[in-house]
Amino acid sequence: MRRVNVIGVGMTPFTTPKAKIPYTEMGPTAARDALKDAGIEYKEIEQAYTGWVYGDSCAGEKVVYKLGLTGIPIFNVNNNCSTGSNALFLARQAVGAGIVECALAVGFEQMAPGALGAVFSDRPNPMEDYFLTMIKMQPMTAAPPAAQLFGSAGIEYQNKYGTKPETFARISVKARKHAEHNERAVFRTLLSLEEVMAAPHIFGPLTRFQCCPPTCGAAAAVVCSDDFAKKHNISDPVYIAGQSMITDFQSSFANSLMAIVGYDMTAAAAKAVYKESGIGPDDLDVVELHDCFTANELITYEGLGLTPEGSAEKFIENNDNTYGGKIVTNPSGGLLSKGHPLGATGLAQCAELTWQLRGQCGKRQVEGAKIGLQHNIGLGGACVVTMYRKN
Repeated sequence: MRRVNVIGVGMTPFTTPKAKIPYTEMGPTAARDALKDAGIEYKEIEQAYTGWVYGDSCAGEKVVYKLGLTGIPIFNVNNNCSTGSNALFLARQAVGAGIVECALAVGFEQMAPGALGAVFSDRPNPMEDYFLTMIKMQPMTAAPPAAQLFGSAGIEYQNKYGTKPETFARISVKARKHAEHNERAVFRTLLSLEEVMAAPHIFGPLTRFQCCPPTCGAAAAVVCSDDFAKKHNISDPVYIAGQSMITDFQSSFANSLMAIVGYDMTAAAAKAVYKESGIGPDDLDVVELHDCFTANELITYEGLGLTPEGSAEKFIENNDNTYGGKIVTNPSGGLLSKGHPLGATGLAQCAELTWQLRGQCGKRQVEGAKIGLQHNIGLGGACVVTMYRKN
């Protein structure tokens, strides 16, 4: 594959559903910002990949048509929480394979208040195998289904390594501290460890402040070839040094609560990206990973190889996951504090890492950041891991 560059990114401020901003406003805004950041016009885009979860068919066309009517292929992608990264994966693949010189990926979501639930009741639920697997190991409760899946992974990790409940809560404290300096984050008020622990209990080690909120927003990225960048006088752009998309293995439906929520997919995708890029976890400066629940951030540290298996608690207690430590994780505030509009999340991570590697993040800037890793997972299921680099 040819090298693929990220020459433009855009992201709306994330909001709660109470804001009632339509996806037809958020999506085009993020895309226009990405085009402006790239310094190109929409007519130069040859293909567009759109990501969304909650919406009607052809929502992608509804968004992209706001940019212009040029007759280009527009693809709609829906793969739960990994949707935005799936759109980016396809755009990168088209450019890397030489099918197009420049492509747009845009993700958006207009969510409803409350915990995630099934939309259709008259047909099989794509998630039923995950819950049936979980039920073999522990009974279902009245807690939100997603919280039970990820909280169960936290329980398994605790049983294996004796991790304290407070260790999970520290991740939420960090998330709010990072989001304080992100003007696009939905929750920027600091939280103490005591406040996180005192919040209503949800499931396993999770309290309410350890669960990401339903969020609305959009993000976008423009990717191109070296030839296209050179033609437009774009020098030394951020580029994708490696990328892998993995779906479930047999182990996802075996006897591990951590595997159900994607630990094995994460490990496999990370391994493939490290091999493709020639960059290892010890070389990373900054990471944006999928912290939909604190339990998932904790186990993902190990899935990505940021710290050895069984050492996540020490990694957190030593502040190795924040500024001044080994690897700054989720400087944006992550899904817990920045927000999690499902279709936009992967592209919001792309935007944050692009800004970080350019040195454009102000008070939340990771000093000297040149290499960044993105991890985005969606149950149902897919995991996308992407390596970004700037020379």
